[in-house]
Amino acid sequence: MQRALSVSRMSGNRSTFPEWYQAVVREAELAETSPVRGCMIIKPWGYGIWEELQRDLDRRIKETGHQNAYFPLFIPLSFFAKEAAHVEGFAKEMAVVTHHRLKALGGELVVDPDAALEEPLVVRPTSETIIGDAFQRWIKSYRDLPLLINQWANVVRWEMRTRLFLRTSEFLWQEGHTAHADVADARAETMRMLEVYRDFAETTLAMPVVAGEKPENERFPGAVATYSIEAMMQDGKALQAGTSHYLGQNFARAQNIRFQDAKGELEYCHTTSWGVSTRLIGGVVMTHGDDDGLRLPPAIAPRQVVICPILRDKPEDAEVLAYGESLAKALNGQTAFGERMRALLDTRAMRSADKRWDWVRRGAPIIVEAGPRDAASGQVVFLRRDALRDGDKVASQAMAQHAFIAEAPRILADIQSALYAEAKARLDDNIRSDIRSFEALADYFGAAADEDEGAPFRGWVRAPWSRPTGAALEAVDARLKGLKLSLRNIPLEQGGPGGDCLFTGAPAVEEVLIGRAY
Repeated sequence: MQRALSVSRMSGNRSTFPEWYQAVVREAELAETSPVRGCMIIKPWGYGIWEELQRDLDRRIKETGHQNAYFPLFIPLSFFAKEAAHVEGFAKEMAVVTHHRLKALGGELVVDPDAALEEPLVVRPTSETIIGDAFQRWIKSYRDLPLLINQWANVVRWEMRTRLFLRTSEFLWQEGHTAHADVADARAETMRMLEVYRDFAETTLAMPVVAGEKPENERFPGAVATYSIEAMMQDGKALQAGTSHYLGQNFARAQNIRFQDAKGELEYCHTTSWGVSTRLIGGVVMTHGDDDGLRLPPAIAPRQVVICPILRDKPEDAEVLAYGESLAKALNGQTAFGERMRALLDTRAMRSADKRWDWVRRGAPIIVEAGPRDAASGQVVFLRRDALRDGDKVASQAMAQHAFIAEAPRILADIQSALYAEAKARLDDNIRSDIRSFEALADYFGAAADEDEGAPFRGWVRAPWSRPTGAALEAVDARLKGLKLSLRNIPLEQGGPGGDCLFTGAPAVEEVLIGRAY
């Protein structure tokens, strides 16, 4: 290994974690800040990850019966006015278009005051309202239900404090929107998509999660119930990695989404929505990255095997390149994770050591170095990125070419499993279930530190919960905010409440997860 990142994420001083994250995003060439405040430019390697992620998730969405569509970026302000609870939740984040033309004045371009729109347009923060407007036209009879629609799009939420991938003013996502004849079918859809997200996160991203229901104060604006998958990052914080919402008939009533049932009577639909975004890439960085940079699960690596030829400007260079080309071609004919393997021969005019470092920090799962001796002997010398620790202390492995080509899919599967096992052990080892008072909770997490200054590593607490509502829940939320904590979700898999609620002292009915979050 030539060099490591200048910032360590796993040192005793956890205050370096935000800097480490930014260093990985930068050094792996995933993204950079843009001239537009709060927005990012996703670079080719980062976008390649998004494409692989998108391909797998899109397949899963379609396999559950959904169809892709696209809806406008601009939404009339009046559409939001129909749903008071929904607009209240997004009002502070909305970007609004009020004019449609500029004009030159004194040598400068200014907004033309004569080009005001008849009605302001909101730049899409989410699409429930405009998709609901389409649904009320498309749905006439129970025979039109369920209506299962998904769209891949960008959205804008005017964030005040941004961080690449994790929280930006504009980001990419998919949002599913469905309409159903009854509550049972809609709730089943909500849980079905939550399970799609859970399995996708764990199988494709190698990122273990806890699936559960959000407490009342954490629900999506206008929803009856919200469910999430929560992932633990290497600093102990939670990342909300995906959400699925049962919206009841709230949006249907606001948008007049009705259908004629089998008896000929008009009924309001029950609707759902669900989505994940490019913040998943940030989650992959913080779940799997190490002091040398990014480690990518092979399932989403744009290049799963990278061959770095060792060239010395000598006649044998031609043999090395020919050997690398034949190896890449053979690997690309193999299948891994149900698709053709993605191998690359890196022919850039760089020192071989620099190429190797470049692919290490980018997180390529398998890196092959091929020199004249390898070409002559027909062997493959490679390293597994997941096993690389402390520079070159993990020795490269060598195989005969035919054996490596045959074994490469299995090696990639082993890397995927190893990354998941490492992250799962971290999750399981850092959820405490022995804290039974707010005082003990406060003592465990310590004083609320600014995340950019850092805080001691703390995982999550799984605590008895009596499901308070209204003013009682507001009081709980206020106490938690004082420690920069939040209720993450109520796990679907419950181990039994075991005692009184940590906050109210009333008999617990379930357990809730508590932690600091992004």
